[in-house]
Amino acid sequence: GGCADTPRHGSAVIVVSNTSPLTSLAAIGQLDLMNRLYGQLHIAEVVWEELNAGGYPWPGAKEVAQANWISRHQVSNRELVLALIRDLDQGEAESIALAIELEADLLILDEREGRRSAKRFGLNVTGVLGVLLEAKAADLIREVRPLVQKLRDQAGFYLSEDVQQLICQLAGEVAD
Repeated sequence: GGCADTPRHGSAVIVVSNTSPLTSLAAIGQLDLMNRLYGQLHIAEVVWEELNAGGYPWPGAKEVAQANWISRHQVSNRELVLALIRDLDQGEAESIALAIELEADLLILDEREGRRSAKRFGLNVTGVLGVLLEAKAADLIREVRPLVQKLRDQAGFYLSEDVQQLICQLAGEVAD
């Protein structure tokens, strides 16, 4: 086929997500952005459990259950998970361990501590805001600002004014 050399299996990037980016995007009806940006998405089994915790389907539980583009994995490096769980919650710990096991190109994680740990392992990390910026750059969404607003209002996503301004600037949407 005349294809350029592509990394690993096809040109697919390996992307792992923690729980909160899934629930945040699902809450504002934008979970499919992950599919459109990355194709496949990988989650640790515990992330699936968190989406269905307490017998209550969190935003995204139904969508993730129906998404044939999301694969669930048992994390095999339990020692690493146990080490990480001292500072992080179970979902973050397993997401980081899974990203290392799969040699992921990207880990989507919003919690500051989790991101710090992930970077120590040399992982490439973004959060839900990074996903929105990437989606705009790829012309999948017209504007980031209304979605950021929805994250605050509908997903209970905490954002300082400064961060909100910064994201809009990065998206090239300067307030009037």
